Amino acid sequence: MANFDAFERKMTAAGMGDAPIRAFRRNYEALLRNESGLIPEQDIVPVAQLASFEGLATTTTAAPDLLGRAVVIKLNGGLGTSMGLQGPKCLLPIREGVNFLDLMLRQILDLRQRSGAKVPLLLMNSFSTSRETLLYLAHCGAPASAGLADPAQVELMQNQVPKIDATSLAPVTWPADPALEWCPPGHGDLYPALVGSGWLDRLLGEGIRYAFVSNSDNLGATLDPALLKYFADSGAPFLMEVTRRTAADRKGGHLAVRKSDGRLLLREVAQCPDADLEAFQDIERHRYFNTNSLWLRLDLLKAQLAADAGVLPLPMIRNRKTVDPRDKTSPAVIQLETAMGAAIECFAGAAAIAVPRSRFAPVKNTADLLALRSDAYQILADGQVRLHPDRHGVPPLITLPDDYKLVEQLDALGVPGLRRCRSLTITGPAHFPPGTVLEGDVTWNGPWNGTCQSPV
Repeated sequence: MANFDAFERKMTAAGMGDAPIRAFRRNYEALLRNESGLIPEQDIVPVAQLASFEGLATTTTAAPDLLGRAVVIKLNGGLGTSMGLQGPKCLLPIREGVNFLDLMLRQILDLRQRSGAKVPLLLMNSFSTSRETLLYLAHCGAPASAGLADPAQVELMQNQVPKIDATSLAPVTWPADPALEWCPPGHGDLYPALVGSGWLDRLLGEGIRYAFVSNSDNLGATLDPALLKYFADSGAPFLMEVTRRTAADRKGGHLAVRKSDGRLLLREVAQCPDADLEAFQDIERHRYFNTNSLWLRLDLLKAQLAADAGVLPLPMIRNRKTVDPRDKTSPAVIQLETAMGAAIECFAGAAAIAVPRSRFAPVKNTADLLALRSDAYQILADGQVRLHPDRHGVPPLITLPDDYKLVEQLDALGVPGLRRCRSLTITGPAHFPPGTVLEGDVTWNGPWNGTCQSPV
């Protein structure tokens, strides 16, 4: 029978503190119990009605004293390997000379200038993104007076956890590359990282009470003053931004209410019994999905952590891989993760608010990147990213073949005008010279020599 001692010794030797070790222990013990985490349809009810962003009193500025008690946390641990990237995804160019990190800096500096409040920005880096992100901040011209180039002022370091040998359930060893013995614990590590790093107590000591957390690749997610005021006035410990599911979101997780205690929860497809898949994918029944943009009351988070013996009881996510993901013949391993949005079920009084799709514009693949690079989106001087008004809140639907799944391949494709394009489906070789404009529903199976402005 496997035991946890070897994991604790390994994590302690690597500098992991008490908070991440306790969180990993909880997940490991759930693995040993073979917990399925399944949530049957009969145990939940759909979310019927939510407060709406459109119903909030519009305000472009919040009281400086309220903003002075807020922090922006961006999850910045991803490399974008699915798009062929080798470095931090936040450094991927969106337009010429502008990347995700540049726009995050513009957004926070503009917020500070408009409000007069020095709203902190924390980047939750991983061991894979920390070095390059901090080097970029040191050389990109971020004002030293803003503290944005100082690691001690801007970095919240994500923990790392051991990969588990799938046969012995002991820590895997891989002498060929010991770094591959570790993996990120998912963005649910936000909570142990805040505690273990000392940032939670530090922020509370500086009078910070409200945290807005979102993915670094979601440029639609900004600290909106109206949402901050709504959250502060609500007194809720936790607020999740959700938006309506579409046909493209049928397989994604959804928000629901647990019958036993009336609390909100998230159900991912891996937590759905096979017999309930039809109900899971019914977007009229389960209408909302998590944008992964969250609002936290830090003082209430600390109180909840104390009530839960220092570890929020997040559902464990089990991933089966090989120790070297590039070598499918290497030993099979289990990687344990948690998701930060799942914490909604840990707080009595947690709430959700329906926001427009404009606040959810992540870049998960090259199709998303092509849309963002096109004139379907506007990038404003203050770093805000918005769909062009002609889009009426609906992004173009883009389908690309595997020939364009990598960023370098997308670069060779070119960027057509998509402001009035409802959908673009490419099934063969293509190249869009500068000035190409696509409108309506476009299917292209190539090749094309560029002599036609709008192939249909």
